[in-house]
Amino acid sequence: TTVHVSHRVLDAALAADASASVVGQAISGLQVFVLDTRLAPVPVGVAGEMYVSGVQLARGYLGQAGLTSTRFVANPFNAGEVLYRTGDVASWNSAGDLEYLGRADDQVKIRGFRIEIGEIESAVLADVSVAQTAVVVREDSPGDQRLVAYVVPAAGVSVSVDDLRVSVGSLLPEYMVPSAFVVLDAIPLTVNGKLDRRALPAPSFDVAVFRAPTSVVEEVVAQTFADVLGVDRVGLDDDF
Repeated sequence: TTVHVSHRVLDAALAADASASVVGQAISGLQVFVLDTRLAPVPVGVAGEMYVSGVQLARGYLGQAGLTSTRFVANPFNAGEVLYRTGDVASWNSAGDLEYLGRADDQVKIRGFRIEIGEIESAVLADVSVAQTAVVVREDSPGDQRLVAYVVPAAGVSVSVDDLRVSVGSLLPEYMVPSAFVVLDAIPLTVNGKLDRRALPAPSFDVAVFRAPTSVVEEVVAQTFADVLGVDRVGLDDDF
């Protein structure tokens, strides 16, 4: 199952209308399931995570028991067998074919909010100055997760980070607006054409000028927030 688990037979008529998101049906010797979070099959047209079973499935990852336990789960439909959790989101269409919808791990959780990375990327790309983007979660300081948008300008256009932040903020709630925007000449890719996260440069975050509390009440409130957040000091303009 290292290369593919599904196929779609095309004739000339189907090929003319083929969609890249339709990935067909399981190949011989495998089964593909689309399941919800309780490992129950979802109805046609409803998104779920793709799971694979069958005689071609591996038993696990060599020497990686932890990873194996998260990806290989007991098959609720056939005792003694396992399902492989692909991390792909899909749905069945009315023709009985799988439609690929994206990666389950594109959803992240930051400060209690569940965030779809793709939704942020769509908002960034809605700005006419942006040709390409990649939004990632960075944790350059332990425990401090931040959204960072890397953008490539459209041909003949320069990107104003301030204007882009306003543009994205008009489409998304505040907690989904990236903390930093980094302008690049090109999005770095691996030899396989995937995003090379290690090659993305660390962003520089704008730091507001510190304004100290000016009254006893402000000092008490600032110190309370500093204690809870584990920081040295909290200023009048800081946003926790």
